[in-house]
Amino acid sequence: MTDALLSLSGVAKSFKEVDALTHVDLEIHSGQVVGLVGGNGAGKTTLLRLMAGVMEPTKGSVLFGKNRVSNMREKLGVVPESTGLYSRLTAWENIRYHSRMYGIDDDVAWSRVSHFAKMLDLTEALSRHTKGFSRGMRQKTALLRALAHGPDILLLDEPTAGLDVTSARTVRKLVTQLRNEGGTVIYSTHHLAEAQQVCDRIVIVHNGEIRADGSPRELLELTGKETLEDAYVYLTSDKARNRGEDSKDESRIASWWRRFLTGKTPTISEVIEDE
Repeated sequence: MTDALLSLSGVAKSFKEVDALTHVDLEIHSGQVVGLVGGNGAGKTTLLRLMAGVMEPTKGSVLFGKNRVSNMREKLGVVPESTGLYSRLTAWENIRYHSRMYGIDDDVAWSRVSHFAKMLDLTEALSRHTKGFSRGMRQKTALLRALAHGPDILLLDEPTAGLDVTSARTVRKLVTQLRNEGGTVIYSTHHLAEAQQVCDRIVIVHNGEIRADGSPRELLELTGKETLEDAYVYLTSDKARNRGEDSKDESRIASWWRRFLTGKTPTISEVIEDE
């Protein structure tokens, strides 16, 4: 197997008395769609933030190739659950602003965006202001924004949460298309059936640790169960801890992702507030 594109070694993350992650070893290879599956508070969002470089681990290392992931953000595309779009800008203006921060020419960004906008049925809406967008349209715009600079890895945080059936299906089709084109996607969800539809590999996260990592068939063989749902229940049968990481208010969660999307370093007051 080729060298890992993204690797986490001995990673732990604590927030005061809460251990969001205890010990994580994980490798992501090119051309995979990897599902992070777990309930609320399992540690998925913290894991994604570490992978995106918006957080530093308390212990261990997160590397993109041989470099710290925080120094390689241009290689990543992130779609947070809170899309963080500027409502006074059009969809294309949101995307163009983001791609320009990565030094991407408008013509190049437009070419990439047009390719995927057709698939998402969003071409005509690119010239509209996002203020009146539905949840599905905002999510699709965030997907295009994340893809405009040609990232090596796309990180999706609950990409279909709150979407109607048609929009959710469109997002899943896009992920499948990206894999078919050789792309690498990390897909966080608490819906096991959804992960089974789109992911080559499923990483089950529970109480801050990885309980299993493998293809759906490998998880069945590991647990001796007949269905993936039974395998998941078996692997997470111990009581879930009290919610720690996901109990933060929405503004705090959004602020972490906004730092990634805008490339801004947090101020001292923000660091104190978040800690």
